[in-house]
Formats: sequence, structure tokens, C-alpha cells
Amino acid sequence: MKWFSIGIVLSIIGVLFSLVVWGIEKAYLITGGIGMFFVGLSMLFSGSMGSGDQIRANFATESAQDRRNRISTTIRLGLVGLPSIILALLLYFLIT
Repeated sequence: MKWFSIGIVLSIIGVLFSLVVWGIEKAYLITGGIGMFFVGLSMLFSGSMGSGDQIRANFATESAQDRRNRISTTIRLGLVGLPSIILALLLYFLIT
């Protein structure tokens, strides 16, 4: 819940910054950018963007503790980015 709350705070900061810079019409741009940044980091840390051979090699050489750390980092980054993506979609469909 802590990571989701951090994502909510980041999305609110993004909306406020967007209001100062562009106005409400383009408020979805910064919040969507924040969300996509954290979801992209989540994809990179999960290791899902490699080939099948690379994923098997990484799985065979990492320990169980390393795997748990990688998965928890992936989930945390996804939870930080999720509120921003949801807010960006809501703003896009409600305002435009």
C-alpha cells in the first residue's frame, strides 16, 4: 500500500505541475509519462524483455533470494506507476 500511495502522490504532483505549465487540457501528458516511466522500469527489472534463451539462463543462475528481490522490485515499480496511468486515462477521456 505504501508504494501505491507514493504513486498517488506522484500523479497529483504531475497534475499540479501540468496545470502550471499547460493548463488542464494537457494534464494527461505528464501523468501518463510518469506512469509509463515506472511501468517501463518494472518491465526492465522483471527481465521479461529478453529472449527465451536469455530468460532461461538468468533463471538458472539466480538464487531464490535474488528472484524474490527482483519480483518484489517489479511489483513495487508497477504499483508506483499504476495510479499515474489510471489518472492519465481518466483525464484524457474526461477532458478531451
